[in-house]
Amino acid sequence: MKFINTVELRPGLIFSTPVYTEGENLLIPAMVPLRQKDIDFLLAWGIDFINIEGDIIEAEEMPKPEEIPVVSPSKKGTIRFSISDVRQNSGPYRAYKNLIEKLNSVFTNLKSGADVEMRQVDSICALLLQDLRDHPDSFIDYILGGEITTNELAKSSVNAAILSALTAQELKLPNHKILKIVAGALLHDVGMLRLSKGITEKKGGLSEAELDQIKSHPMHTSKIVTKELFGPHEVNLIALQHHERWDGKGYPDKLTGNAIDIGARILSVADAFEAMVSKKSYRNSMLGYQAVKNLLADNARRFDPAVIIAFTKIMGIYPIGSIVRLNNDSIARVVKIHPDAPIRPVIQLLMDENGNIPDSRNIESIDLLTKKGLFIKEAIDPSEFSK
Repeated sequence: MKFINTVELRPGLIFSTPVYTEGENLLIPAMVPLRQKDIDFLLAWGIDFINIEGDIIEAEEMPKPEEIPVVSPSKKGTIRFSISDVRQNSGPYRAYKNLIEKLNSVFTNLKSGADVEMRQVDSICALLLQDLRDHPDSFIDYILGGEITTNELAKSSVNAAILSALTAQELKLPNHKILKIVAGALLHDVGMLRLSKGITEKKGGLSEAELDQIKSHPMHTSKIVTKELFGPHEVNLIALQHHERWDGKGYPDKLTGNAIDIGARILSVADAFEAMVSKKSYRNSMLGYQAVKNLLADNARRFDPAVIIAFTKIMGIYPIGSIVRLNNDSIARVVKIHPDAPIRPVIQLLMDENGNIPDSRNIESIDLLTKKGLFIKEAIDPSEFSK
């Protein structure tokens, strides 16, 4: 095995075997030229070297060393924290993407009028729950990362289903109920397929008549679940009621409190969070931290307070993947949540208090639950953060 310093890499290098950063995280496949964005990723994440088992067999278009931009802690420059190029060949990422593609296929068939059976949705539910058992933290990271920009309806539905499942598990609901909640979450917005794109993709404000059409989508969903998919009554209730509010000011039936199905109350919170953190054509995404703050500020108006508590336990105040600044001005990434201490997660340093990027061979994990003198000062937007 050979080790190559990151600063020695140049765009155009070709390797005879795949190159990995750590574990199963693929940096670049064999026989594919190295790109500047691959090098930028390594620099941004403080990865000082890569290891290769094969040979460097070709170098194309190698620029002079002085032309290679180097990320330096002393110079300002936007850091690209997205790691989709590395993720897309990892097991968890493939599983997440597969769920979205399978659900999108169901939606495409429903929109075209092709026959779709409820068992197709049930199989996606079972697969999602299995994947979630294997990769819970990764899935939350992908939801906040937002690398997948296609199949928006399917992606948002899978995201809502993941968050709903985790919340239902935290509330210790029985497995058969969790399955119904996941199915309801996957299908909750399928009624949008019955609305015109002029409304669902409109940029800017909606007229009162257009807003009424948007509010009709739970009824369209209900018809699809019951008349086309012949789905269970429980799944129908969850999808139909997910826009009801705890205070009775929701739609379509203005139900209040516990009259709303518990699955719908869970989905309501998950759907709201997903909408806040996902980038749409008409607005930018919100930081996970700010989205959680918004939910906590609800004060039993829109959401069931017990569901909010459970959601905060699984998500944390600073969700997994959040980039944060500590009280000593070091920069870190949240990698694990303590359900009973959501403001004190486990973090990994990206840059220490002196502006130094840690050696990738010795990236420090810090449990803020045991480091009493260290705490998170603020969350940082990765797209705007400058060193």
